[in-house]
Amino acid sequence: NVLNQYRTAKESEKLQLQYEQQYRRFKDVRQPRIVAVSMNTDIYPSTRAVHFQGRYMLVNKHARPLDTVLVSLPAELHPRVRQLTLGAPGQATLTLNDTTFGLRLYRLTRPLAPGDSLPLAMTIDYRELGFPNSGSNTDLVQNGTFLNNGYLPGLGYREDAELSNDQDRKTYGLQPKPRMPPVNDVAGRQNTYISNDADWIRFETTVSTEADQTAMAPGYLQKEWTQNGRRYFRYRMDRPMLNFYTFLSAHYQKYTAAWVDTAGGRTIPIEIYYHPGHEYNLKRMAAGARAALAYCSRNFSPYQHRQLRILEFPRYQGFAQSFANTVPFSEGIGFIAKVDDDDPADLDYPFYVAAHEVAHQWWAHQVIGGKVQGSTLMAEAMAEYSALMVMRQRYGANSMERWLKINMNRYLGGRSAERKKEVPLALVENQQYIHYGKGSVVMYALQDYLGEGTLNGALKSYVQAVAYQQPPYTNSPEFVDYLRRAAPDSLQPLLTDLFDRITLYDNRISEAMARKLPDGRYQVELTVLSGKFHSDSLGNQRPALLREALPVAIFPETGKDKRPPAPLLLVKQRLRVGTNKLRYIVARKPASVAVDPYHELVDRDLEDNKKDVKL
Repeated sequence: NVLNQYRTAKESEKLQLQYEQQYRRFKDVRQPRIVAVSMNTDIYPSTRAVHFQGRYMLVNKHARPLDTVLVSLPAELHPRVRQLTLGAPGQATLTLNDTTFGLRLYRLTRPLAPGDSLPLAMTIDYRELGFPNSGSNTDLVQNGTFLNNGYLPGLGYREDAELSNDQDRKTYGLQPKPRMPPVNDVAGRQNTYISNDADWIRFETTVSTEADQTAMAPGYLQKEWTQNGRRYFRYRMDRPMLNFYTFLSAHYQKYTAAWVDTAGGRTIPIEIYYHPGHEYNLKRMAAGARAALAYCSRNFSPYQHRQLRILEFPRYQGFAQSFANTVPFSEGIGFIAKVDDDDPADLDYPFYVAAHEVAHQWWAHQVIGGKVQGSTLMAEAMAEYSALMVMRQRYGANSMERWLKINMNRYLGGRSAERKKEVPLALVENQQYIHYGKGSVVMYALQDYLGEGTLNGALKSYVQAVAYQQPPYTNSPEFVDYLRRAAPDSLQPLLTDLFDRITLYDNRISEAMARKLPDGRYQVELTVLSGKFHSDSLGNQRPALLREALPVAIFPETGKDKRPPAPLLLVKQRLRVGTNKLRYIVARKPASVAVDPYHELVDRDLEDNKKDVKL
């Protein structure tokens, strides 16, 4: 408690309780919406400090006048508020300023009429002093600062500041807290799942930094200059974007590539800003970005920006994140990876992650769901699906088993560690193991059953219907409805199993034999044991009917290059629950057989789906 405040876990818990008890009454008080942000952002890497000075423009988008504005600051980040002024002098009165919780309540002298606007001006400083007992802030660093708009004020009550653990809530006599509002919740669909206080905004910023660094933010560079030993960069976005933006500063070098948009008759620059010496995977990442731009533009809608930038940040954190035309990307998951192209078991994850993040320019930055169950299906699962299809184009369909197996294991491992409840994919509550792990596999399986062109045609229609929409925002039932319209009656039960139920398979091969025929071909006989189950949210399972055809494959021996071979035979075979005796004839010598060979269906055990053939 010298330079930084120390709180025990119990003290922090009680603060969350106090916040909820004192201020939850403001949860449903209607607020104006942020429609424009203009911000001067001065980053001081050497002293790990940042200075924000700017303003929001707020508009009353409701049908009734508003007389109260609730401004929330991220108290956990310890802002130093120099100024926070609502409206012109005399237009609003500060009636509550709770610095413990970063909450300010303003009463308007004259209620804000529908359609009217007023500014919120601010000057806010942050500086990291010494080091805390735990949880050092690695957003502000000497080289590789990566901040987002979470450092700036928001409007309304912060539900994310409440106690979230149900056991803790029970201890204090509180009801369990749902992770997300119900999928059709009217109030939840008035907001996107990433914002409570804005729809689409106009954005501009001037970012300054020290003389030897480059500062970046979403938008397009309008002007660059040096003044008083500091570098300044002015960015402006030319179209409405989400209220979700970032500021970065680092010692950068720039790698330049491009994507030629033949359909749109334009060339999109791809710029990768990287730490000197981290040149290892720049071409891979540019190729992943280029491939995703091409695939998503061709299949879903045109790319909405004139430029794409990828920016390295330190591996204090190991993720990448997609903002409008700007993708911060951890050095630890791309820039310093060692990918061995000669090893078929190695994974080109710099290419894959780049493709995933670029796909978010469609799945979140064009189409975004409301703050209800299921919304990350249309964001994270769809970005993963897009990346998988790009990977298939680059490495071939035969290579997809390893990628799908990784995602499948992510789902299976996640569900075993679920502490609250598992839900079907269409009701996902921002659970990563469901929207990343299961969602990607489900969408990949669906393109196999429907056909890639049919599925992407349905997705294109969906994008055309809901991109850049105003509230109420889309939800997963609307998304799945577009898929159902494209599916024949025979596949409707499969869509129900994939999206609306927790469905598990237990397929395994118990026996596989082959003999050579007089004409040189081979007859293969195998025994498949099949099971299918529906699970409830607590993991209780009940047997289910097996009505869909499952993929069955016969493979030759792996070649000297050790790369996955193309199957000698790949068919959809109708199986029944229990024992299935199958017989096929193939032209070449078989080495192994598999049921669901690429792991497209959620199987409880992925290791018994394949078996070597006895000759």
